Amino acid sequence: MPSTQFPRCSPSRRQWLAVTAFAIPGVAGVLTAADTKPAPVDPAQAEKFMRQALELARKGMENGDGGPFGCVIVKDGAVIGEGWNRVVSTNDPTAHGEVVAIRETCTKNKNFSLKGCELYTTGEPCPMCLAAIYWARIDRVYYGFSCKDAATIGFDDSFIYEQMNKPLAARTIPEVQVLGTESFELLKKYAAKPNRVKY
Repeated sequence: MPSTQFPRCSPSRRQWLAVTAFAIPGVAGVLTAADTKPAPVDPAQAEKFMRQALELARKGMENGDGGPFGCVIVKDGAVIGEGWNRVVSTNDPTAHGEVVAIRETCTKNKNFSLKGCELYTTGEPCPMCLAAIYWARIDRVYYGFSCKDAATIGFDDSFIYEQMNKPLAARTIPEVQVLGTESFELLKKYAAKPNRVKY
């Protein structure tokens, strides 16, 4: 049986998760959307797929592609996509393992929705990856080491959650609105398109 470990994250992360209506139930290493009811956790299967994610992370780390972050996406008990951190090898700061796996899986399946899928990642998702996971409509996330663990070797994303809790003008990277009215008109035109694909 896998060891029970509750999420250990900073107060700012917990606050941000609460504000954005994310739920962290008392299940070992699982993040799940508040409005979904995924199937019960199968410990043996969870370990099987996490080991695959770990192997991808090890491969990428040893190749010099990036940090020890591997990911597999599973549907109906089978892996349908995978990825590992390639930030260094591709000079792409968004090439985290989860994002790479989501991109590959969506492209292969020709569908921007991964509803019905579960994601296994060696590390608790960062803010960017967590957002991508929700946009992809993934049912459940399994992770290995926590965000607090990652922070001990320099992967500390707590400052991002702190920034998101601040007013736009008070953030380290200021956000300045320009041509808001014109931009909003474009948004309304898009919303009015009869053939608009919702995602």
